[in-house]
Order: sequence, then C-alpha cells, then structure tokens
Amino acid sequence: MIKNTCPQCESELSWKDQGYFCDYCQQKVTKTAFCPDCSEQLEKLQACGSASYFCNYCNELKSKSRVKVVFNKAED
Repeated sequence: MIKNTCPQCESELSWKDQGYFCDYCQQKVTKTAFCPDCSEQLEKLQACGSASYFCNYCNELKSKSRVKVVFNKAED
C-alpha cells in the first residue's frame, strides 16, 4: 500500500481542496505515478470509483500495486 507522506518532513498528508496538503509544513504536495517498467509518467484513469494507471509509452495498463509513486512540493 502506498503511504501518502510529505517529501520534506515525512508527516502524513491530508486531502484539502482537491489535492494533498502537509499540515506540518503548510504546503501543497503533488502525487505523480511512474511506470515500473519504463519509468515514464503514467496517466491516471478513473471510472466507477476505481483508479487505474495507463502507460502511453508501453501502451498498456499498469497495476497500481507496481506503480512507483513520488510526492513533490507543489509549484505555485
């Protein structure tokens, strides 16, 4: 399971205003998923309450359990 932690202080992130937020650092955080096979950024597909990831480079769906997730401080 992917843990949603701040890249700066490693505190658990909260969900505010349609995005991740670190209450300790008082900063917005972005979540980006990368393909476990080619390391390209993945496209998140959401339908019927389920999320999947698609790699445009490999041209296939990727299991969310294999996806590499990176959290970064959001650029304002």
